[in-house]
Amino acid sequence: MSLQHNTTSALLEKDEVAPVHEANASGLSPLLLTCDHYGRAIPRVLGDLGLGEGDLARHIAWDIGIAGVAEALSNELDAHLIAQRYSRLVIDCNRPPHVASSIARISEATPIPGNENIDAEAALARRQSIFDPYHRRIAEVIDRRRRSNIPTVLVSLHSFTPIYAGVARPWHVAPLYLHDTTLPPLLLKLLRAQPDLVVGDNEPYSVSDQTDYTILVHGEKRGIVNSAIEIRQDLIADQAGQRKWAERLARIFVEIEQTLRAQRVT
Repeated sequence: MSLQHNTTSALLEKDEVAPVHEANASGLSPLLLTCDHYGRAIPRVLGDLGLGEGDLARHIAWDIGIAGVAEALSNELDAHLIAQRYSRLVIDCNRPPHVASSIARISEATPIPGNENIDAEAALARRQSIFDPYHRRIAEVIDRRRRSNIPTVLVSLHSFTPIYAGVARPWHVAPLYLHDTTLPPLLLKLLRAQPDLVVGDNEPYSVSDQTDYTILVHGEKRGIVNSAIEIRQDLIADQAGQRKWAERLARIFVEIEQTLRAQRVT
């Protein structure tokens, strides 16, 4: 394990992967897909944050399996996907930057040595290099769609661990939401209509201003129909599972789009 600290504003070198990944930018679907924990890259200057590869492959570093689901769902629906490639351990792009969990010192009982004693300048460098470009791009796309009178339904894709703190989680999938009363009920209805699924309702997490950012800032505050979706990681651990879930969600969203169009929401 190596550990390096960076205190300059130029966190990413020119040859490093860009923080924002997009697919189907000209997609015709009203769905705008986001994926806050798509990747687990770490800026070169930060080394490996003092962690071994085993820890960096765990849920603490990224949402296992969701990248494959997001890509396949984007293709199935012809929907624009905006994803973030860097590990949530560098900076969590679904946390307000002012909260402690934005740059976690401990994640799921695992200390993160590279985040200990981080100063304000180093934290700002992470925000400016990774967090800000990602959310700026989401905002730009929503602004462009509004100017062009393109309807937008915001869906933020995530995955969760099957066991947490020794307790098994029974749910296969769940919508997560705060105030939106349009999309979450439709998701719940159509997911629960499938007899092989255990469907959570704001489980195992719920949206709040301390634990979430994307849905609140780009959905709730802008009056856009929205929901996050959580899928259990053991169901999407391989390509077959990712494809299966993308196809399942695609069928559901096709039906939801028809309903919203009939209701003149999109």
